[in-house]
Amino acid sequence: NITQKKLSTTGIKFTATDGDKQIARAYLYLLHNDLHDVPFGYIEDVFVEEEYRGQKIGSELAQAVIDEAKKLDCYKLLAQSRHAREKVHEFYKKLGFKDYGKNFRLDL
Repeated sequence: NITQKKLSTTGIKFTATDGDKQIARAYLYLLHNDLHDVPFGYIEDVFVEEEYRGQKIGSELAQAVIDEAKKLDCYKLLAQSRHAREKVHEFYKKLGFKDYGKNFRLDL
């Protein structure tokens, strides 16, 4: 017998701007499971407009997400990247992330 229970999650959007223009963004989602009393974080959609890349904006934005996840007592923070995105992999490694396993996806 399979049952369902609706759960709520919290999402926080981080942005970097140049004047009124949004030039970068990242999202932190806080998720819970029955294994831990504290949440884990999921960092998603870290993006910097092309003309602003190479200026450490993405690193500062990602670090703000990491700092907030720590402040909210997350026991881990997950990030994902496609296999072919070596620059993104290096970006996450520089931030302290480890290549921990595989990610599986089902497009619906």
